[in-house]
Amino acid sequence: MKNHCAELHNLFSKLKRYRFPFDEDSIPSDGIYVLFEKGEKGHGTDRVVRIGTHTGKHLLQSRLYEHFLIENKDRSIFRKHVGRSLLKRDSDPFFEQWDWDLTSSANKRKYASKLNRNKQVETEKRVTRHIQDKLSFVVLPVTSKQRRLGLEAKLIGDVSSCEGCGPSELWLGSHAPAARIQKSRLWQIQKVFGKGLTYSDMGEFRRIVRA
Repeated sequence: MKNHCAELHNLFSKLKRYRFPFDEDSIPSDGIYVLFEKGEKGHGTDRVVRIGTHTGKHLLQSRLYEHFLIENKDRSIFRKHVGRSLLKRDSDPFFEQWDWDLTSSANKRKYASKLNRNKQVETEKRVTRHIQDKLSFVVLPVTSKQRRLGLEAKLIGDVSSCEGCGPSELWLGSHAPAARIQKSRLWQIQKVFGKGLTYSDMGEFRRIVRA
């Protein structure tokens, strides 16, 4: 199957670009977001570094807030990946504690006396600075949950399998402990190297860009 990564990058470059601080009211309530990172180039334009969506109805803005604003890595796997990479790059021993999942009450009690809370807050703020300063995004409006999830998976499959674009020497994700992040050049490990987009799917994206 043909890889559509180059055309996708060209299409994305024509969409409205959002940067922090972004206007919530101008963002569609349902859709797929595509992230770019300063310094990362591919196919003659800014390189895609993450693709994501949401499952609940009208929650796209909330999902983006969890990445850009809410300092809780257990609510955003993207934030967790960025923190892991920062700590791994710096050989920081707090890496082990950053990996702890503090979502459940049981784990909060389990790690309460062990967690370096000051370091936790400091690392969350470092992650926030990186995301707010270096990340921007476009949005593809897709109302149907089933269609949204399907297109997201195929987009990830297409971009992660492309051999024509790669990271810069300074890309933070190169320090990620997850091999799938390094190999896919994307800030994600799920759905990479999966089935790509069909010609029909590409037609839908072209219509979205023209809308």
